[in-house]
Amino acid sequence: MKQKLPLTEISDLIKSLQDSKLNAKCRHCGTSSSLSKYILFDGTKDFSEDIQKIVDKYETSLQEKHDTLDKQILRTDAGAEQKAIDVGFGKTMEKIIHLHKDFGIPLDDCRFLAEPLDVIVFNGSSKNKVDHITFMEIKTGAARLNAHQKMIRDAVQDNNVLVEKL
Repeated sequence: MKQKLPLTEISDLIKSLQDSKLNAKCRHCGTSSSLSKYILFDGTKDFSEDIQKIVDKYETSLQEKHDTLDKQILRTDAGAEQKAIDVGFGKTMEKIIHLHKDFGIPLDDCRFLAEPLDVIVFNGSSKNKVDHITFMEIKTGAARLNAHQKMIRDAVQDNNVLVEKL
C-alpha cells in the first residue's frame, strides 16, 4: 500500500528536483533536458491558474489531434470502400469488354485468359489471316499493371517471345 507524502514533503521534493542537476529523457524522441526547465507541480492540489492554462492548451491540442485522426480514419474507410468498388468493377469489365459491340476487335480474334493478362488477340484470325498477336490487359480508372504483367510487357517489348510446338 502506497503512503501519501505530507504536503510539505511533496513541496520539498518538487523544490529539490527543480534545484537538482537531474535530467529527464523523453522516451519518444530521446531528448534529455534538465528538470529545472520543467514546470513541476503538486498533483494532489488544485492546479494554479498558470498550470490550468497549460493543461487546457494540451487538452485542446489533444482533442484536435483526435478529431484529425477520426477524419483520417473516415477518409481511409471511404477510400478503401471506393477502391474495392473500383477493383470489382475493373474485374467485371475485363471479363466482358471484348464482348462489347464497340470494342473494335472481332470477337473471333479474341481469347479471354483473365490471368496473367486479360485477352490475347489474334489479329486477323476471323479472316483466316493472322498478321500479328496482341497481348491485352484491360484497366479501368487509375489501375496499373502488376509486377507479373510488367514482366510480360517487358518480355514482349524486348522481343523475348517464342513459338514452340510440342
